[in-house]
Amino acid sequence: MAPPYEKTAAVVVLPAVGGGRLRDAALRRWLARADLRQLDAPRELLARVLEVLNLPYPASGLGALRMWGQTGDRPTVWIAAADPVYLEPRLDHLCLHALDAETAPVADLRPLIDHLQATLGEKEGYGFARLGAYGYLRAHEPIATSDVPAYVVHQDMPNEYMPAGEEAGAYRSLVSEVEMTLHDHETNERRIARGQQPINCLWLWGGGFAPEQETVPHPPLFANDPLLVGHWLSRTGVVANWPGDIPSCVEASVAGFVAIVPEHDDPSILERCLGDLRELLEKGRLSRLTLMFRDGIEASVEPGHRWRLWRRSSGLLDG
Repeated sequence: MAPPYEKTAAVVVLPAVGGGRLRDAALRRWLARADLRQLDAPRELLARVLEVLNLPYPASGLGALRMWGQTGDRPTVWIAAADPVYLEPRLDHLCLHALDAETAPVADLRPLIDHLQATLGEKEGYGFARLGAYGYLRAHEPIATSDVPAYVVHQDMPNEYMPAGEEAGAYRSLVSEVEMTLHDHETNERRIARGQQPINCLWLWGGGFAPEQETVPHPPLFANDPLLVGHWLSRTGVVANWPGDIPSCVEASVAGFVAIVPEHDDPSILERCLGDLRELLEKGRLSRLTLMFRDGIEASVEPGHRWRLWRRSSGLLDG
C-alpha cells in the first residue's frame, strides 16, 4: 500500500518568523508568495505534523511515547507526562505558565520531583520520576489527564484543558496534593527570592500505555523532540537527531523528510534553513514544503508559487 503522504515533500519546523524576524529581503519575498496562515490557537506539534502527512494521531499514551523517545525503550506501564508549571492566581481565575528547560532547569526540577516521590508518591502509591528536563507520573490504576502539553495552555486558564466528568475526581485530587506539597519547598523559596516564578504544580497530560510497535510508513524524521521520536519509533520509522542543517537531512534521505529545527540562540539558523529549502525546491529535489514556524505561522510552498510576482510582502511576516 502506498503511503498517504507525498513522498518527495518535506515538513520542517522552524524558529519564529513573524514580526520582522526574517531580515533577508529576497527570502521574505519568496515566502510571501507561499500560502501563509496564522494558527488561531496553539496546537500540539505532533498533531500538526501528522495532520500534514495524513497519518493517524495516537489515541492515547503520549506521555509513554515521549518516554520511549527519550530512552529508546517502550514503557510497559501506565505513564503520564508531568511537566513543571506555575499556576498564577489572578483576581477570579488561575493562569498557567508553562516552564521549559531554561525556566525550570534540572537543578530546580530534580529536588521537587524527588520530594514528591518521597512524600506523596510513597504515601499514595504513585511514582514520580524525572528524565532530563521532563517529569513523569506512573500509576497502578489509570487516571484521567489533560490531552495537551502545558505549552498549548501557556498564559491561558487551565480549566478548559483539564479532564471533566466523573473520571476527573482523581486527577483534581492529585493535582491539589501536588500543589500543597510544592507550595513552600525551599527550591521555590529560592526561585522567588531570585525573582523567578515558582514551580508550584505539575501539568499531568498524555496519560496512557504506549502502543504496540507496528510498521506504518513514515518519512524519515530528523529531530531531538522526544515525543515525535517516540511516535516514529512506535511505527518503526527512520529516526535521527537533528544534524544541524538541511543539506545533511537531504543527504540522508531518498526523498522527502520531516525535520524539527530546535529552538536556537543563533538567529541566522532561520535564514540558513529557508535558503537551503528554497534552493532544494527550485532544483526539483523536493516537490513541496510545509513550514511550521514556532510562532504559529504556517507556510505551504510549491514551485509554481514563484510566479506570484504580485505578492511582495505579507503582514504575517512584517508584523
